[in-house]
Amino acid sequence: MVSSSHRRTVHGHLRAFDLSFFQSQTAQQLREEGRAESRAKDLLLLLGHRGVEVSEEDRERIVGCGDPDVLGLWFRKALTATSTAEVFASDGGSGADAG
Repeated sequence: MVSSSHRRTVHGHLRAFDLSFFQSQTAQQLREEGRAESRAKDLLLLLGHRGVEVSEEDRERIVGCGDPDVLGLWFRKALTATSTAEVFASDGGSGADAG
């Protein structure tokens, strides 16, 4: 059993730990980049699993896209697309195909 004084000491050390980095703009950007990278990998995996040919240029476009929302849109399109052209096709001026 942990004594209450030890618990208070540990709790005090934890409160004193500076967590501001995790709320910083840099941390938010790193999380956003991580989400985009993960979505790009998922999209490429899905396209490969479905047998959709992905050119090197299309692969670079997907991997180079840093917008998780655009990658999410492409992923949803890839569920039924038979080509990357269908994945990248605009839905009537939404601008989301810019990648």
